[in-house]
Amino acid sequence: MGIQITPSILNADFARLGEEVSRIPGADWVHVDVMDNHFVPNLTLGPTMVEALARSTDLPIDAHLMIEDADRNAAAYVEAGAASVTFHVEAAKAPVRLAREIRAGGARASMALRPATPIEPYEELLPELDMLLIMTVEPGFGGQRFLDLCLPKIRAARAMLDRHGIETWLQVDGGVSLETIERCAEAGADTFVAGSAVYSADDPDRMVAELRAAAEAVRA
Repeated sequence: MGIQITPSILNADFARLGEEVSRIPGADWVHVDVMDNHFVPNLTLGPTMVEALARSTDLPIDAHLMIEDADRNAAAYVEAGAASVTFHVEAAKAPVRLAREIRAGGARASMALRPATPIEPYEELLPELDMLLIMTVEPGFGGQRFLDLCLPKIRAARAMLDRHGIETWLQVDGGVSLETIERCAEAGADTFVAGSAVYSADDPDRMVAELRAAAEAVRA
C-alpha cells in the first residue's frame, strides 16, 4: 500500500471547518479527533459535527474516538458518515466484537493504542482490523512533541502485520512533521496523521505533499 497523509483538523479553525478542509485537497483522509473530557482531558466534536463535515467534503472521514464506552458509542460515528472509525483498546470491553460491528456498518475498523500500551497482547486480534493506530503522543491535545520511545512499538507492529500476511494499515498520530515522518516510515508506518504541521503551514496542501514525499522517499 502507498503512503497516506491524514491531516487532523484538531489544529484547524473550528468556526469554519468546511473551509479548512477545502485547503487540503491533496490529502487522503480528514482525521477528526473526538474527545469526551473523560478518556482524555479535552472536549471536541461529536457525531453531529462529523455528519456535517462528511456532507461538506469529498474526502473520507477518519474518526478517532478518544472516548469512554467505545463499545456503545462507536456506531453513532459510522452512522454519521465516517469511513473509518478508530476506538482505543483501553476503552473497549469487547474489541473484536466492536471491530466487527464497525465493519458491518460499512466503515473501516481501527484500533488505537496509547504510548504505554504494549502491542504484543493484541497480535491475534490484528486480522480483525483494517488499521492499527500507534499513538506517538499522549492523546488529548495537538501540538505535542513526538515520542521516539514509540518507534520500537511501530517496528514490532509492522513485524506482526507482515508475519500474519495481512494488509492492515499502520497509522501513527502525534508530533508527525517533516522532522519525524521519516523515522515513522522507516519503522514501518504507512498512514500518517499530522495536525499542527499541516495547519500551521502557510500552504497546508503543500505541506501534505511534502510530508508524503518525505515518507515515500524512505519507503523507496
